[in-house]
Amino acid sequence: MSTTSRPVRRPRAARRPGRRLHRRPAAGTGAHPAPSPVPSPVPRPDSGAAPSAPPATAMGPVRRGVQLVLGLLGFAWSMAMMLHAGEGGMPWDVLHQGLVRSTGLGFGGVVALTAVLVLLAWIPLRQRPGIGTLANVVLISVAIGPSLTAMERLVPDPALAARVVLAVGGIVLNGVATAAYIGVRLGPGPRDGLMTGLVQRTGWSVRLVKTGIEVSVVLVGVLLGGTFGWATIAYALGVGPVVQATVRWRWLVPAGLTGEAPRSRRRPAGDVPGREHEPAARPADGDRIATRGREIADALDAIAREHRDH
Repeated sequence: MSTTSRPVRRPRAARRPGRRLHRRPAAGTGAHPAPSPVPSPVPRPDSGAAPSAPPATAMGPVRRGVQLVLGLLGFAWSMAMMLHAGEGGMPWDVLHQGLVRSTGLGFGGVVALTAVLVLLAWIPLRQRPGIGTLANVVLISVAIGPSLTAMERLVPDPALAARVVLAVGGIVLNGVATAAYIGVRLGPGPRDGLMTGLVQRTGWSVRLVKTGIEVSVVLVGVLLGGTFGWATIAYALGVGPVVQATVRWRWLVPAGLTGEAPRSRRRPAGDVPGREHEPAARPADGDRIATRGREIADALDAIAREHRDH
């Protein structure tokens, strides 16, 4: 018998670890238990899943149509309140009054003509008109006359206190009505489309843009002979904050004036059915890549540990 010892053979798994990692025994063969499934990586936020519906679609078509009409009628009624108070009209109405005196046209016709001219300013702002835009031009132009007549019958000769209440109430109602009919996302009115277009293009606040427009309009209106008073100044400086505050009422303006809901009110991704594992906030590109790399490394380590155990 030869005394020469045979070379020790290495185990097969040790010689060829690469192939061993890729060979999985069939489940139920009895060779050894099938490895436990590795948890699937966390889905990427941009994984092609259907995004949640924008908040504006929470409104049904009937609700949106009713809110649009009521908002425009409220806007016309607020105009009548300010005009009947006699303490100075809204900035746009100061311009309308100046155009009435300059052209001799009726008040409703001047309102419609001004709306068409303002629509031309939408072109460089890339604003698109909608149903609400057309409704704004038609309803306000038609409703302002009957609103003035009704106001004269309800308060034929207002005293000083009544005039103050009418003026202040008109400012508040106008701000709420503006946010209401813009919030249905059917297209802003010509004048407010100018405001939202400037907000989107400049990034300035609604309060700043709205106030700037109103101050500029009232100056032109005064030059044309429109009525100016303390209520005009109060409107130019106060309606912007009213609109800004009303936009925060998500039951009235779900998507804001520019279609973006605030981050603090967005539904966490973990609460959406079928997206329980998705992070609530979308990480930056660098964080997302790093997280993905850690997930892949953890999965490979888990597979390697299972095969070493077997």
